[in-house]
Amino acid sequence: MSAPLLIQRDGAILTITLNLPERRNPISDGEMVDALVGAIEDADRDHSVHAVILTGTGKAFSSGGDLSKMAPGKGLRAHHPAGTVRNYRDGIQRLPLTFQNLEVPVIAAINGPAIGAGCDLACMCDIRIAASGAKFAESFVRLGLVPGDGGAWLLPRVIGWPRATELALTGRTIDADAALEYGLVTQVVRPEELLPVARSVAEEIAENPPRAVRMTKRLLREAQDAALPTVLNLSAALQAALHETKDHEEAVSAFLERRQPNFTGA
Repeated sequence: MSAPLLIQRDGAILTITLNLPERRNPISDGEMVDALVGAIEDADRDHSVHAVILTGTGKAFSSGGDLSKMAPGKGLRAHHPAGTVRNYRDGIQRLPLTFQNLEVPVIAAINGPAIGAGCDLACMCDIRIAASGAKFAESFVRLGLVPGDGGAWLLPRVIGWPRATELALTGRTIDADAALEYGLVTQVVRPEELLPVARSVAEEIAENPPRAVRMTKRLLREAQDAALPTVLNLSAALQAALHETKDHEEAVSAFLERRQPNFTGA
């Protein structure tokens, strides 16, 4: 059996690839959850990583759950409801909690169908770029289920309540162009351009002072649910910290001297 993930480091950019193409890269298995949580937490702790790209091998980004493991005693479903609750909590639900706490930016390079939990995984990322053949579905209802991985929280924050409700209640599949129209992705590109374009965006992020990038992401995440006074107080605290960094001084000096800055992360 192949390793669930492929991990490649290129300078300040880390690429994580879901690597179960024969099963369309499901993310519901404990092995995949452990591997993915471990990889992105390692990237977050390593401040020399300035951006992460998440993609999939084969024809799919991720099929979400593994339908072959939905019988009692297999996968997330236990022989008793209390066990199933525990399996979700200790399994796939670790993913949205981990992604929500990340400071390193994550770009989803969606190479093919992102279905069910696969769609939700894309929503956990900060930026989503799709290949032209990608498809998306919040399809749990068609299996007689609800989004058990946080999709009811994630999807409305990405595309808004009305469209998220429509997709979740119909289970409808949309193509990449519709995903672009909905704001689910920011770009649709030819398949052969997907990783180069994702890397270009990652490099553009990585050119900025790394502490400011991470703090900006943290502020954006905290602002999703906080009141304006709370966000303003946090903004002031983060700003005070960044004013003391050498990269801030370098950015101002480079601007005034009309030269390219040299950021060191200090």
